[in-house]
Amino acid sequence: MTAQVTGQATTLARETAGQMLSRRLRSPAAWNETVDWFAILTAASLPWSTSLAGIFNALTLLCMVPFLDVRAFLQSLKRPICAAPIALVLLALVGTLWSDAAWGARFYAVNPTVKLLVLPVLLYHFERSPRGRWIFVAFLVSCALLSVMSWLVAVYPNLALKNDPPERGIFVKNYIDQSQEFALCAVALAYPVVMLLREKRYWLAGLLTALALSFFVNMAFVVVSRTALVTVPIMLGVFALLHLSWRNIAIIFAALIAGAAIAWQASPQLRKTADTFASDYTRYVEKGEPTSAGLRLEFWRKSLGFFAEAPIKGHGTGSTRGLFERVATPAGQYQASAEVIGNPHNQTLNVAVQWGVIGIAVLYTIWILHLRLFRGDSLANWVGLLVVVQNVFTSLFNSHLFDFHEGWMYVIGVGVAGGMVIRAQQAEAKMGEAGS
Repeated sequence: MTAQVTGQATTLARETAGQMLSRRLRSPAAWNETVDWFAILTAASLPWSTSLAGIFNALTLLCMVPFLDVRAFLQSLKRPICAAPIALVLLALVGTLWSDAAWGARFYAVNPTVKLLVLPVLLYHFERSPRGRWIFVAFLVSCALLSVMSWLVAVYPNLALKNDPPERGIFVKNYIDQSQEFALCAVALAYPVVMLLREKRYWLAGLLTALALSFFVNMAFVVVSRTALVTVPIMLGVFALLHLSWRNIAIIFAALIAGAAIAWQASPQLRKTADTFASDYTRYVEKGEPTSAGLRLEFWRKSLGFFAEAPIKGHGTGSTRGLFERVATPAGQYQASAEVIGNPHNQTLNVAVQWGVIGIAVLYTIWILHLRLFRGDSLANWVGLLVVVQNVFTSLFNSHLFDFHEGWMYVIGVGVAGGMVIRAQQAEAKMGEAGS
């Protein structure tokens, strides 16, 4: 009798579990929640692994399919903030038609632009999802853990997964990617800290301030990219102009100058990084050595020449490496002019060489439209604005919209924050209609 009752209970439990699974598979809300969780995992894994980020991102997109409102989604693509990124991808595809590069090289050069197609999808989804902030929190927590690991690797280099070539304080990836993450998180925390102080929630404000300072301390004493050294003051300046009074700006500016002076004196690593600006330039100018700064100057000089040869539509998708090979000095010479590369380390020039003025117009349209999207006063507006500002200024020294890591930071940051902003705007519009 007992066995019979137990068997019936087991059968009932199986049926109940099956019914629950069936209901979830038929529930749009359950699928949307699953999309949110995979998006959270994508943001959390991005600082650590390109493979995991790619897998979770693919699952995010896949889970949107079953209950996607195709008509509403296609309608959303007509908005300029969505149409502009799509236009750049289409330009890259069309640009293969007049390129002299091998077809493999042409399609390989299209690949870095494809991630921009995900941006309209994220805008559409997070316009409807209430969990956008979870993406920000996941990325922040993940970067905080990476910061701890960076300190451990600085002390115990054998812990690093990346050992070829070894880099101080780098557990995975490279110091440029890590610096972009830490800089974004540190400056992004300024907005919630100020809001919490205005609400007199001092303990939480202090905790977030300590977290922001931990990112800055890591960059000062472990490792930092020169791009971050240039762009962090710009990002802080944008925040000050938008959210602080002139009196507070003066006080904070004085405090930052004092902090920077202390960090400069206390951190040999920071001084070494800054000193390479002048030494790299001098060695390039006087001896033509392929230093980091010297190579960039060489790439930019040659790229401007390539752009002048085909200013309207450029040389076509994937043509950059072939152009550099054409003008390179004989191989074997230790000279910057002998270097051949497919990326001129400047986003505007990267676009200009391949697609001319047409490409530049599309690129700048993307940035301008996304800057205009984040004109309000909220956390989502601030994060979105900061992501765009960081990408614009770091793209002076790298092709960060096309690079994997920084490009996905842009797509996820603008996509999630933009969706949240549009959602808030729609809610305000409905309240206005109800009030009238």
